[in-house]
Amino acid sequence: MAYIKLQLGCFVVVSYIALIYLRERARVPDGERPGLFGCLLALGAVTVLFDGATAWTVNHLDTVPPTINRLLHLGFLICLDTMAFLLLFYMLSVTDALPRTRRGRLLLFLPLAAGLAVVVVCIPGLEYRVGRTTNYSMGVSAYTCFAMAGLCTAVSLAVFFRRFRHIESRKRINCFTCFAVILAVTVWQSIQPEALVTSLAPTIAVLGAYMNEEDPAFLRLDHYLSEMIMGFGTLVENKDGSTGGHIRRTTAYVKLLSEELCRRGLYRDVLTRDYLRCLERAASMHDIGKIAIPDHILQKPGRLTQEEYAVMKTHAVRGGEIVRETFGHLDEEQYERLAYLVARYHHERWDGSGYPEGLRGENIPLCARIMAVADVFDAVSAKRCYRDAMPLDACFRIIEEGSGRDFDPVLAEVFLEVRDRVEAIYEKNQ
Repeated sequence: MAYIKLQLGCFVVVSYIALIYLRERARVPDGERPGLFGCLLALGAVTVLFDGATAWTVNHLDTVPPTINRLLHLGFLICLDTMAFLLLFYMLSVTDALPRTRRGRLLLFLPLAAGLAVVVVCIPGLEYRVGRTTNYSMGVSAYTCFAMAGLCTAVSLAVFFRRFRHIESRKRINCFTCFAVILAVTVWQSIQPEALVTSLAPTIAVLGAYMNEEDPAFLRLDHYLSEMIMGFGTLVENKDGSTGGHIRRTTAYVKLLSEELCRRGLYRDVLTRDYLRCLERAASMHDIGKIAIPDHILQKPGRLTQEEYAVMKTHAVRGGEIVRETFGHLDEEQYERLAYLVARYHHERWDGSGYPEGLRGENIPLCARIMAVADVFDAVSAKRCYRDAMPLDACFRIIEEGSGRDFDPVLAEVFLEVRDRVEAIYEKNQ
């Protein structure tokens, strides 16, 4: 028992995380299946079990058959390498750095396959040595395994620094700390093989991923916050007789367009993970200024007079003011700023013909330019109290014809190129 105390403790920690995760995950609205983190969690538990088993068998060579000992070591080394690789794959996934093609992703597995092949082929040559406090195993298989694990962890750290802006700011310190500790454990185990601290690495990996990305309680709270913001926007939208579909559709269009821009590497310096998260929520608030517009203007079934239209246009300025009055005290500076910019400037036009300030080109904030495309497309594709919805072909033609005049030409082009996904959102939210 003395040889496996650490492994038992680590297994208890991983098992506890698994139980909490599986219990709470079912309560997350619209929650996805465990997916990649589920694999990481399961493999972490198995790796710790193998580590404990080998720590015991290597110190009981006189009672454990050599074949069993080697098979257990083989299982441990395979799990450890796979765990390190899966953690790298997970890091690439959460930072949107995975190769876009199936072939590119398959190529990622080649180093793992080569490392595992060496481990399997060389396992018969595994050696057992006597240390001052415990026995331990050495050999080509062990060297290869720890070299592969160290390489994957080092690359994960490199991805962290390379994709720093694609990790939410509140998670960066925890993320860096986890990878640094995992790398330190791997290096220390390689230098001091009788330390038998390997089980700390998968445990910290599981704990770090859970705390940073997968905690169901945080996901549930985040979902409720998004729904509250969406509900607030829908409440305002109902003033003009809408059912709230406009808010959900435009928010979905904004999310689709901004993520596609990010995927293509456009506006790289602006579209961080924090920016994308805040922009999606800010989109729900784009028409909040309509709460200050009289109902007889909002709900008028016919064309507005010049005087009425002048009043209607004030919703942009009032929207920005309301955002600052409502959200200015929150400790979420970027959300407040984006919500303000979206509400105030989403009616500006690329050629300077918009309102309230007549901004032109890239002087219009990117978030407002994205919102403008989504807002106009939904405005013409949805039924309003004063007209019927236009056919989708005509709606896309309006975006195409407005490129370089009403809309940022880059945004218009990307929006048109993802037409199939736009139509899917349209159909889903009817």
